[in-house]
Amino acid sequence: MARGATVQGGVRKDGGHPMHHVMLKGGGRMPALGLGTYRLTGAEGLRAIRTALEIGYRHLDTAAAYGNEAEVGRAVRESGIDRADLFVTTKVWMDRARAAEVRASADESLGRLGMDYVDLLLFHWPAGHVPLAETLGGLMAVKTAGKARAIGVSNFPVALMREAVECTGGDIACNQIEYHVGLRQTAVLDEARRHGIVVTAYSPLGKGDIIDDPVLARIGARHGKSAAQVALRWLVQQDGVAAIPRSRSEANLRANLDIFDFRLSPGEMAAVSGLGGTNRMVNPSWAPDWDPA
Repeated sequence: MARGATVQGGVRKDGGHPMHHVMLKGGGRMPALGLGTYRLTGAEGLRAIRTALEIGYRHLDTAAAYGNEAEVGRAVRESGIDRADLFVTTKVWMDRARAAEVRASADESLGRLGMDYVDLLLFHWPAGHVPLAETLGGLMAVKTAGKARAIGVSNFPVALMREAVECTGGDIACNQIEYHVGLRQTAVLDEARRHGIVVTAYSPLGKGDIIDDPVLARIGARHGKSAAQVALRWLVQQDGVAAIPRSRSEANLRANLDIFDFRLSPGEMAAVSGLGGTNRMVNPSWAPDWDPA
């Protein structure tokens, strides 16, 4: 099986259908559907993360910049789930781009999480003020020290992905990007697959207007699923793609997870892909030059 390919396994304890996984370089298995925890902070955030773990989520995505690593760590400890059965991602913010700062940021994140290691450590945004080789050298040092099982990047367009691969000798396992029905990411996906890099889709449901899309609704009706579930299924059914939707609602958390008991046909996959456009929602002033959508 090619690196980055989607595999099955990991039966959910709540009796639901098995979770699919994507394979990372080095043999790590990342659940294809995870919980994005951006803005899940404080008591409300802790409750949402706890609920997610209770109903079967085993992949949690956080970041130093989210200000909730402590909540993620507490939810994990209180869940009673074996750490080896969880996949935890965190990220280094771009103002900590020097190699020593990357290492320090990783140590601080582990302290807040109360963990000895994370499964995946990403550099959150490209930082033009420090050579990429130095930044990624810091990530590689964290991995060598056993504090991260895999390393990667986030919000990297094709040119920077290529540079990252060259800098690390191919050690980049993941690129986390905005990706959903409304935003084509063909160039990044193609480049990622060339190098065996998994793509994790953040904001995988766009702005929520997906629920009103008639194409998604029609496809969902055939499977007894919602438009949002079709949109998520479309993502995780692609080779080497994972998705990390965020929700505070238990109903939505359950619905987002309930996408592994059906499969879209090739025609349905093509119909959803045909909806793709240029609806980029995350485009801060420090963003790199994006590839054409």
